[in-house]
Amino acid sequence: MNRFVKPLSVAEIKQTNDEDIDFSDIPELDETFWRDAEVVHPDLTEQITMRVKRSVLDYFRAPGKGYQTRINRVLESYVRAQRQSQ
Repeated sequence: MNRFVKPLSVAEIKQTNDEDIDFSDIPELDETFWRDAEVVHPDLTEQITMRVKRSVLDYFRAPGKGYQTRINRVLESYVRAQRQSQ
């Protein structure tokens, strides 16, 4: 069994047989692992065009990368709160 010291290139990965992969350091997934697991279905995003006040956009952009995710989280929490109050 070969131990790799450096990451494999794409070509090297394609040439590797499944039988040559060492899984010995990966634990088995037993009942304990799956006991608290739950299925999570992704809520896919959709690209849209939306007009937002500059001050709001500046606020969400200020911390850096990820401003669209932050805006989406705020909108999601608003939707959850509205559904709970109905």
